[in-house]
Amino acid sequence: MPRTIKICLMGFGNVSQAFIHLVERKKDQLIRDYGIDFKVTAIATGRHGRAINPEGIDTDKAQELYKKNQSLDSLSKERAPRDIREFIAKSRADFLLENSPVNYKDGEPAITHIRAALENGMHAVSANKGPVAHAWQELTELAKSKNKHFLFESTVMDGAPVFSVVRESMLAAEILGFEGILNSCTNLIIGQMEIGYTFDEAVEYAQSIGIAETDPSGDIDGWDAAIKVALLATVLMGEPIKPQQVAREGIRDLSATEAQQALKDGGRWKLVCRAEQEDGMFTACVAPEIVLPSSPLYSVNGTSSIVVFHTDVLPGLGILESNPGPDTTAFGLLADILHILKIEK
Repeated sequence: MPRTIKICLMGFGNVSQAFIHLVERKKDQLIRDYGIDFKVTAIATGRHGRAINPEGIDTDKAQELYKKNQSLDSLSKERAPRDIREFIAKSRADFLLENSPVNYKDGEPAITHIRAALENGMHAVSANKGPVAHAWQELTELAKSKNKHFLFESTVMDGAPVFSVVRESMLAAEILGFEGILNSCTNLIIGQMEIGYTFDEAVEYAQSIGIAETDPSGDIDGWDAAIKVALLATVLMGEPIKPQQVAREGIRDLSATEAQQALKDGGRWKLVCRAEQEDGMFTACVAPEIVLPSSPLYSVNGTSSIVVFHTDVLPGLGILESNPGPDTTAFGLLADILHILKIEK
């Protein structure tokens, strides 16, 4: 019999539902190759209620209710506490999956969610960037003290193995800096302006296909990119900075005329993320730049992303992710879970 892994989902949007679909699709493989199966025992949402069922929530019914904008409360087989810390404790899950909306300013309430999970003997896996950027050291130390793990592969470049490549394949390498395109929304918007859309039309297009939020300011003003720079610098370079400390300029003032002219001149505008440690000085920034064909960033189109690391032993190592979606983010969550279960043995 496979081991049943109990999951508590914080947030039930596209990523959490994509995770459910992914583990259902890979059910036979997970049983065959890893000896595990999954059961969702708790779901908490901001606007669609909460549910707890130790025997397993009917996730098909949960998705149906969510799509109809109805509450999940009816799926609860016992009282779902209003206090979120009590709710997490009562879920009796093995893993908390933190997929609630990101708070760029201070990472809450996701930090509280993860702290509560670790304190109640659960592992925590997050697609939410806020807790990593604002409380990575605290949560990592708490996890260690509880003999648990806190991982977050899906926070940068969706499911691309950024943190795991560094953690497992770049042992003893010192990361001196990185550059990249880490916000797919702005990359898409700039690309649309290159082919003739106005800025507003490009934003509306990104919204129409679900890439941009109703309020796209987190993307176009550079906050999403800045928080990713902060957590990469904190975790991989040992430079604990907050998103507010990253020099930040978005693309709000970039015009279609400028995007098209740069292309005619042989370059392309990109929202470039950078961090660098040189001569004892650390700098981190997000800003629109014109990149040339000689740059690996030049040909990164649409919603694709790239990060290029500069190390003391590898002058340039790049990871490219092409046009990701919720499924790739869900894969990052699953990969983290499987890694934790592997090292637990």
